Amino acid sequence: MRIRKKVKWSFPTTSNRFTTLGAFVKAAEAQSWSEAEIQFVIDEVVEAKDDAEAFEILRDYSE
Repeated sequence: MRIRKKVKWSFPTTSNRFTTLGAFVKAAEAQSWSEAEIQFVIDEVVEAKDDAEAFEILRDYSE
């Protein structure tokens, strides 16, 4: 599954991946992303090898 949608939100400047992911999920829900789309991003972020990789994944889904 490849999601081409982008979330409009303020990307936190300092945080860990899970705090940032929580903010991302809230923004995605507010912008009517489906549960499947949000879960796909969550899975990618959780499986990332480190915070830096997780942040890159989240930036890819951000405007």
